[in-house]
Amino acid sequence: MACHLRVGVVGLWQVYENRRLSQRLLCEPQLGQMIAEKTHNKGKVMTDFSLVIGNRNYSSWSLRPWLALKMADIAFDEIIIPLDEPTTREEILKHTPSGRVPALKHGDLTIWDSLAICEYLAEQAPAAQLWPAEPADRAVARAVASEMHSGFTALRDNMPMNIRSRFPDQGRALGVMEDINRVTAIWRRCRQRFGAGGDFLFGRFSIADAMFAPVVTRFQTYAVDVDTVEQEYMQAILALPAMREWIAAAGREPWIIDTAEF
Repeated sequence: MACHLRVGVVGLWQVYENRRLSQRLLCEPQLGQMIAEKTHNKGKVMTDFSLVIGNRNYSSWSLRPWLALKMADIAFDEIIIPLDEPTTREEILKHTPSGRVPALKHGDLTIWDSLAICEYLAEQAPAAQLWPAEPADRAVARAVASEMHSGFTALRDNMPMNIRSRFPDQGRALGVMEDINRVTAIWRRCRQRFGAGGDFLFGRFSIADAMFAPVVTRFQTYAVDVDTVEQEYMQAILALPAMREWIAAAGREPWIIDTAEF
């Protein structure tokens, strides 16, 4: 009897609450819209993403979050702004206050900086596991991604990304070999210690791989010699359908940046 009474009370209370909600919806139409949007988006990754990028052939920073979006299977629009043109900065400023690409637009939110964008994507799509699941692996993945983000100046300056060209005898300036040796050491250590579960630095693809993907193309462009472990890793990156898509599109671009040519 007590159980039936309780159900009855709960039922009466629910009716009361429903009436209160109905009255609020009549007085506050925007509340209904908010409830509808929340219900519609529950359990879903929002798809109103746009990524502002530069030329695929040259823009290494654009490739990184673009690849992360693809590997996370997040639908997005592309806005391509050719670099090194008289109107480049003006066009970029229409999308991001940083004045640089890439920039991710998600609704009325804008995020700039490649690594910040990748971190945001990892939060938006946790099922994609853009960072390793194990805390120790994840910490090292963040460390090497951050090192790539902030270091290797000699390599960047002397071996700029140029996917469709081949310059086997160029770029060997002071400090470049030191950067190359450090990159290959990272790849080798991560593959040997963390990569047993797949073909990438931490087994399955992660943001760390997205950060190093442009370096893979640089090593190919400038014919950098690497050992077997690093060569197999490069092949795994280049075999990704998303990488093939980016490389093919880079080959079709009409723009040429003279400072990235030899």
